[in-house]
Amino acid sequence: MSEPLLITVAPTGAETSKADCPQLPTTLEELVATAVECEAAGAAMIHVHVRDHSHAPTLDLGQLKETVAALRASTSLVVQLSTGGSVHDPLSERLKVLDAEPDSCSLTMGTTNFGDDVFLNPWPFVCDLYQLSQEREVVPEFELFDLGHVASLSRLLSRHGLPFGGRVHVDLVMGVPGGMPGTADALVAAVAALPPEVTSWGATGIGRSTLAVGLAALSKGGHLRVGMEDVLTLSRGVPVSSNAQLVSRAAEMGTLAQRSLMTPDEARSFLGIRRAVAN
Repeated sequence: MSEPLLITVAPTGAETSKADCPQLPTTLEELVATAVECEAAGAAMIHVHVRDHSHAPTLDLGQLKETVAALRASTSLVVQLSTGGSVHDPLSERLKVLDAEPDSCSLTMGTTNFGDDVFLNPWPFVCDLYQLSQEREVVPEFELFDLGHVASLSRLLSRHGLPFGGRVHVDLVMGVPGGMPGTADALVAAVAALPPEVTSWGATGIGRSTLAVGLAALSKGGHLRVGMEDVLTLSRGVPVSSNAQLVSRAAEMGTLAQRSLMTPDEARSFLGIRRAVAN
């Protein structure tokens, strides 16, 4: 039987403004409501960026803790906090994200051009963040934007061992201007290069590559991340009205691939997350 499909929703991100996309969930109330809808639609994990009261990206620890608590109180979703923040956040502030005690955190395996900006992830920072995740018992998801990041993952695991929980889950982030293209050929190459320690992988297609990457990932037995952080249109000229739309479409794609949907509890076991969840 095919492995159940893990759907992660990334509802907000740090790049799109509320003014440009009013339906983007930026307040805590909007984020919780979105999480509830997405869990009902088939998501098992939520990848979270937090916004302040002016809808700007923030790494304020108080707001991060409040967000984690609110999501746990209203859903059963695995709560994954972004340690990337926005491309302008200092490295020292990004390390403090783990103080909010999420179930999981993103961990990007190297610096990459990000449109007109640079997403900084120097090697010493990657090692510091990884070792901190081990100490804090937070399960990382390794974000790979190109094949160089795949090689860096091998180097990290060789030097510092397995993550907390013993599972190695990666997300191939594809279609970012400056990273690997969002094509089936690039996905196949990245999956072939993954180190043997990797126990599972998923893929994220940015913008127009969303469907191509999603279908290629399903054909290779991978998992999916979708959400308004990564795409704002359902098709050319048709805007996304909610994150649940994207989760529902991913679930429908999974059904066509004969993949059942992973529940949040199944996702915790699958990813090696043992932290208690307060509902």
